Amino acid sequence: MTWVKICGITNAEDAQASVEAGADALGFVFFDRSPRKVSVDQVRDIIRLLPPSVETVGVFVDVPVDVMVETAQKAGLKAMQLHRTDALQPKPQTAEPQKEGFMAHCVGELKMYFVLPAGGFNWESCGQRPPFGIFLDSGTQEQPGGTGKTFDWISAAPLVTKMSKEVNVVIAGGLNPHNVASAICVLHPWGVDVSSGVEERPGKKDPERVRAFIRAVREADKIA
Repeated sequence: MTWVKICGITNAEDAQASVEAGADALGFVFFDRSPRKVSVDQVRDIIRLLPPSVETVGVFVDVPVDVMVETAQKAGLKAMQLHRTDALQPKPQTAEPQKEGFMAHCVGELKMYFVLPAGGFNWESCGQRPPFGIFLDSGTQEQPGGTGKTFDWISAAPLVTKMSKEVNVVIAGGLNPHNVASAICVLHPWGVDVSSGVEERPGKKDPERVRAFIRAVREADKIA
């Protein structure tokens, strides 16, 4: 089944609703410019209420590894997701894949995810130290995530196929209950990630949209 992450969780009510709807993972944003920013204390209090099977992911932007690890350990997270804004700078299509920012599959007991723009590089190999997964997103330097915009899935399909042979690929950017099935059928990713597409407003989820999103994923799983 497709792994489903509901990102931008800011409160226990939304976390519980997402888990009850069938989410595999929840994302917590530690980025000062995000309307979904949370503190270590907030996240720790939310995680205490969750079943241990839920993967809890800290989302970071341009943060050193040691700072991420310290934050994750204090909050009780199971994984880290790193956005690097230099990876979001425009690159010619002939550019080398941006592997220099990759980190190991895990850092200690913490899973490691890395975020790349959906276009602008040619994938060859992530080397001998792949992260657990790579998110393909439509972020910009000004807004690394949560843009609410999709990328060109048809053009990205060969890239996703190539990457999927080596690493878990997660599709993000502009997904919602109405288009996630199409994204799965075109790209066949390991996982999908949604934030603004299931919100009433930034930082507050709509439980029915969350349920509809996960239902759409599970229906797509039957035919993808």
